[in-house]
Amino acid sequence: MCKKLLIGLLVDSNQIPHWAFTMINKIVGSNYAQITLVVQKDANCFARKKKYRNSDGKFETLFFSIAYKLDKLICRPAANAFEPKNLQQVLTNSSWITVTPIQKGLVEYLNPEDCATIQACNLDVLIKLGFDDLRGEVLSASRYGVWAHWHGDNRINQVGPVGFWEVFEGRGETGSMLQILANDPNKTQVLYESFAQTDSLSVGQNNNNNYWKTVSFIPRKLQELHALGEESLLARIKLNNQHPYFYSRPIYAVSQKSEWIRLVLRHLLKIITRSIQRCFYFDQYILLYAINKGKMLSPTLSRYKQLIPPPDRFWADPFIIYEDRKYYVFVEEVMAQNNKGHISYLTIDENEKVSLTKKIIEKPYHMSYPFIFSYNNEYYMIPETSGNNTIELYKCVDFPNRWEMVTIIMKNIQAFDTTVLQKDGKWWLFASIRENEQTSSFDELFLFYSEDLFSGNWTPHVQNPIVSDVRSARPAGNIFEYNGNLYRPSQNSSKIYGYGIKINHIVTLNEEEYKEECISDIEPLWSKKIIAVHTLNFVNEMTIVDGLTKRSRYPAAIIRKFRKLCRC
Repeated sequence: MCKKLLIGLLVDSNQIPHWAFTMINKIVGSNYAQITLVVQKDANCFARKKKYRNSDGKFETLFFSIAYKLDKLICRPAANAFEPKNLQQVLTNSSWITVTPIQKGLVEYLNPEDCATIQACNLDVLIKLGFDDLRGEVLSASRYGVWAHWHGDNRINQVGPVGFWEVFEGRGETGSMLQILANDPNKTQVLYESFAQTDSLSVGQNNNNNYWKTVSFIPRKLQELHALGEESLLARIKLNNQHPYFYSRPIYAVSQKSEWIRLVLRHLLKIITRSIQRCFYFDQYILLYAINKGKMLSPTLSRYKQLIPPPDRFWADPFIIYEDRKYYVFVEEVMAQNNKGHISYLTIDENEKVSLTKKIIEKPYHMSYPFIFSYNNEYYMIPETSGNNTIELYKCVDFPNRWEMVTIIMKNIQAFDTTVLQKDGKWWLFASIRENEQTSSFDELFLFYSEDLFSGNWTPHVQNPIVSDVRSARPAGNIFEYNGNLYRPSQNSSKIYGYGIKINHIVTLNEEEYKEECISDIEPLWSKKIIAVHTLNFVNEMTIVDGLTKRSRYPAAIIRKFRKLCRC
């Protein structure tokens, strides 16, 4: 498709939230689309809408209003996704029309004359950033329909503000998606779907994170449509909507005031408990390993031995090299005094004697995830250097102590836990990427490929991001082969960062398609002292993971006495 796509906007006013303003800026500055029309709702409509909505549910309205104001006192995000921005600042050359929709309950319809005016603009896509539940002729007034975001509990309306129940019910993930609207809600089509980690304490922070994440949804799909054409878009829509969907959660509508009060008290108790825990305990990553004679993998994590670092540091992201009958374990080592990571290693010999750690790579910026691989009988490392906005490649020049930077694979990129694989004559690079500063690094996995590891010429995969799910996106160790199949370990950060590991079978990997399916889960269920596990690697007969523990800030005797007093 050579010409730019023609885009229209449906808005309530010229004041739109910051996240939507950022999205529109992306489109305006692109080479694939231009916004030619803005359809704005008549301001007189809002008084009628307010009168209709306040007719019942007075207690619920008061409850949510108070909860929202209290949450705003607690939650003060660095970048407010809902700060009003003036749309006219960036759309000076677009046509504007004002419409008065016909209101039927919470459903809105546009007049036939307004629909005809919109249709005459020959738009490719209408983007809905306002209005209520929109139906009627307007949904077919553009070539590819009306695209709309959906935030919060997917595919269902709930009583209460967006994101409320995900936080108060303690769900690990909050969904969001991009839809093509239909007059029959059951025929709405999913263009894109994603899951982010739920902020367990604040509805405001949870929504702020979730709305910032959706900034990229529409620009990505417009770019895909422009680059690959209608056939590709329709094929992707068909693929996304081929399976039946069932919703088994309750429709949350609390009827008694006592239930609301109990809900709030339970949430307050959670906040107080977390605060008390932070006073008495600190988080520390430790290593857990098993050497299974004659076998490649050690599947029973309850039998793993622990390597506990001193209280002034933690060890995470272990990668292994087996040389000279020793296991060299390379780790991210973080000192508590500056909370900045560097790369160190320790050794474990065949008698399981463990050495002290030795620092080998340190930079002014944070380093972690020392991804190590062998190529042409040489060892290479790609540590995470997102703090420098780079992906850096190091070569071992004197094993195991001296490593030198060979090249910068990518610049001006916030990439996390880069993992590479050589397959079918190509190098495949997997990385969790933060496209927008306000978004999480846990949620989205990107794939690139190149014929030359050192060239710096990497082609992004057409499906990027190939995974958009906090439960399985971020890499968690080497991609490995087992019984002729490829498996990608990934982090499950739905409950907390790095809560568990998923083992994903790579079904399809080529320039046009990537597909994987989860075949196994590792969760920290074998010990009450381990609350998360987020990296897995194995070499020769050793399997190793890292585990997150809570460690006492005070002598154990004081903690035991405090617990005894609490039981009295």
